[in-house]
Amino acid sequence: MKQDHDDFDFEPIRGLPQLLPRGERMLWQGAPRWQDLAVHAFHVRKVIWYFAGLTILAGALRLAEGESFAFAIRPFQWLMPMGLFAAALLSALAYLSAKTTVYTITSKRVVMRVGMALPVTINLPFSQIDGAALRVFGNGSGDIPLKVTRKERIAYLVLWPHARPFHFAHPQPTLRSLAKADDVASLLASALAGTATAPMPVETSPVLAANTSQPVAA
Repeated sequence: MKQDHDDFDFEPIRGLPQLLPRGERMLWQGAPRWQDLAVHAFHVRKVIWYFAGLTILAGALRLAEGESFAFAIRPFQWLMPMGLFAAALLSALAYLSAKTTVYTITSKRVVMRVGMALPVTINLPFSQIDGAALRVFGNGSGDIPLKVTRKERIAYLVLWPHARPFHFAHPQPTLRSLAKADDVASLLASALAGTATAPMPVETSPVLAANTSQPVAA
């Protein structure tokens, strides 16, 4: 009989390497939307447009040289399949990245479990977070970059794709491609200010009802 296997069944709480200390509460837990991660982190849309542009350029050059239309469209037969294959590969990576990612906001810290092949857990106590920003996309999803203290610098390659783009000198861990990112950002702001009192409702957060009362360390 086939049984489901969980590669992270060693975690006492999904996304966390240890039980929550006494007095600490989970406020929210979620993961990226893989479709938005594919577009904004793995740039699938740009890859498709790139290959489409190459196809049009190659065809236009052939027409300018006096070639027949049938000959001019031949690049379409091999360039676009290459582009679609690249986009499909990047989409698969985005799906795997989202599937293996868990973001957690507690009353005292932000925890990011990231990594497809070699999962790592990034623990960010509020004392190490200088601030947070919000970037919302057209469909309501968005990114929440976290500005960490200088002494807590985390390598960009360790974070990627969960890092604010192009911030290499001082990388910013980022909760990427979140559904209803503005709600999560509001909760995080309250938590940083010490005024968050209740977890985000289940309908706007992937936290299961069973997780509203978390076990704690003795």
